[in-house]
Amino acid sequence: MSTLLTTLATAAPLASGWAWHSAALTRRLAAARRDPLTGLPTRAAFEQRAARTLTRGPAAVLLLDLDGFKALNDTFGHAAGDAAIRATAGDLTEILGTHTGSLAARLGGDEFAAVVPHPLPHALPWLLGGLYGAITAPFRHDGHDLEVGVSIGAVLTTDLPLPSLPQALRRADEAMYEAKQAGGGWRVATGPVPSQPTVCGRRAGRRGTIGGGR
Repeated sequence: MSTLLTTLATAAPLASGWAWHSAALTRRLAAARRDPLTGLPTRAAFEQRAARTLTRGPAAVLLLDLDGFKALNDTFGHAAGDAAIRATAGDLTEILGTHTGSLAARLGGDEFAAVVPHPLPHALPWLLGGLYGAITAPFRHDGHDLEVGVSIGAVLTTDLPLPSLPQALRRADEAMYEAKQAGGGWRVATGPVPSQPTVCGRRAGRRGTIGGGR
């Protein structure tokens, strides 16, 4: 009996240490999947979860890029830029929170992405308009009311011949770039996948879209 008690007494600290190590490792892994500035999933985590979402049915894939972000940084400093990033993440989280199963992420810099499962096609313009209005509204930082613009591209997977995440992101990126060229706002990619060569990662030429306000 004494031998058993001795063995258990020796093993207890080891088990406790291993449990602490496992918990710490779990926390580190979870943190690695989250952007430290916004708390949103990182690109890698988003791609894994979004790809699974697309296998479950129709979805809208969104790509967002802030406009005027460099000027904001240059004028008011990087802390103001960080505040703009956090405000954008908060707007995404709040608005997409009303859409069950939605996922938003910060891809890096001032670029964000989102997936909205089972969207109503006629309601997508309202969603994009709501996002545009929220993100471009002034936010308070260090005693100043600051603002940034945003260009949003979207695509419905039902409009794609192959509803894979890479293809959806590519089409959303094309629509986003078209919105940016028009001065900001939102666009939804429609029509067949274009065959023009790519320029700087985006396709050359105009694509059929239904448009949104600046």
